Amino acid sequence: MSDERTGPELLTPAEMAEADRLTIASGTPGATLMRRASRAVADVVARMVPLGTRILVLCGRGNNGGDGYGAARILLRERGYPTVVAAEGPPDERAVDAVAMAKAWDGPVIGFDAVDCEPPDLVVDALLGAGLTRDVDGATRALIERINASGCRVVAVDLPSGVDGATGAVRGVAIQATETVTFARMKPGHVLLPGRLQTGVTRLADIGIENETVAKVGPKAFVNGPAIWRQQLALPSVAGHKYSRGHAVVVSGPLTATGAARLAARGALRAGAGLVTLASPLEALGTNAAHLTAIMLAPMEGPAGLDAILADPRKNAVGLGPGLGVDEGTRALTRVALASGASVVLDADALTSFAGDLEGLASLIKARPERPVVLTPHGGEFARLFRSLIREEGAHRRSGSKGASKLELAREAAALSGAVVVLKGADTVVASPDGRASVATNAPPWLATAGSGDVLAGIVTGLLAQRMPGFEAASAAVWLHGEAGQVAGIGLIAEDLPEALPKVWAGLLED
Repeated sequence: MSDERTGPELLTPAEMAEADRLTIASGTPGATLMRRASRAVADVVARMVPLGTRILVLCGRGNNGGDGYGAARILLRERGYPTVVAAEGPPDERAVDAVAMAKAWDGPVIGFDAVDCEPPDLVVDALLGAGLTRDVDGATRALIERINASGCRVVAVDLPSGVDGATGAVRGVAIQATETVTFARMKPGHVLLPGRLQTGVTRLADIGIENETVAKVGPKAFVNGPAIWRQQLALPSVAGHKYSRGHAVVVSGPLTATGAARLAARGALRAGAGLVTLASPLEALGTNAAHLTAIMLAPMEGPAGLDAILADPRKNAVGLGPGLGVDEGTRALTRVALASGASVVLDADALTSFAGDLEGLASLIKARPERPVVLTPHGGEFARLFRSLIREEGAHRRSGSKGASKLELAREAAALSGAVVVLKGADTVVASPDGRASVATNAPPWLATAGSGDVLAGIVTGLLAQRMPGFEAASAAVWLHGEAGQVAGIGLIAEDLPEALPKVWAGLLED
């Protein structure tokens, strides 16, 4: 169903509407796009259930409902399925193509209150679509709750009804789909939580919206994957050597907190950095030396010691934060790193140490040389550092308005800080100050284990050492981290992740 004309871009509902408009303006009638969408939905249904299965199509009053009427007609008249349409009323007259599809439907129509569904019936959800901007209520809400409780399989058209296509928010209640069929490109609501949990298996259908048309719309959000960063990978070459692959530095914490930095250093090495040095306080040298082999060790006496290490221009990327402690000493080390010519990754304690002083951190980032800075907060660290954004979001929620999505929050944080922001989670968002963003979909739940984030920070550092641009390095690191989690499997611990990377690299190069 999907082909080379469906790419990694994420289209908001507004951007999708513009892509539709441009396609229609170029000579493809809206009715043609609707017929193609209807057939894509009918094809999925026909693959899921045998002939004789009762199909119930729920049609709303907009174009989403038009797709439903079209799919119902194909299923009844061409495929031979016993098919019934449930609708609260006719399509809105402004949805001209949907009105035409409804008029062409010559099968049975029932009201929402007459819907009776039980397995093995299959439901096609064409109620609300991706453009929902309000909470679901009334008869529609009652119907959704009834369908969810029925146990029937559901194919959602574009997005499960009740999911906000722009943010992934559930607007009061949402259909729990078995499969979702969407068109041209995925929407943010397909990949951001909690909406992603409602979609089941998402199928992407080509309905004739060309890549050139999508490019004219100018989307800046993407599903994270090799398509958006592969060209920037610094892969090994026959003429290369370890020094050409960059030298990463990871800063260790004190004697009682050294493990996190070693995990990060191992991640940097497995990410492909030619050399990795662990900068260690004197008190922790013995402990770190006992655990290191391929990773080098350098003694470091406070900020001055780190400054001396980074004075070597060959050390071109530095990561710090894991295990450092939340104090002025960590702030001082961060200032040294940001004053250097190296690319910088700030994680964990390096972020929390600037809680309440985002302006100070941002001024350091924006004043530095043109080398990338990447911040890698989890939700709690993000809330502490970007508390003004969280306060604004809380105000939105209390006022009953939509509020910002995780995608929007990460973008705003990147713009405020001047850094690439990696807002971690099952739907990790990487956002650049220029507005580009990627959303991860490949992270397994067993990545939620102590030290996993330290390894991710190290992978970012290792890719930056190889001179990848900041947004691409961070996006690639998040994807590699997720794939390593898949390879390591359930029960993984953080130490397993760097060791899984060679298999991930091998698969990436084969592709």
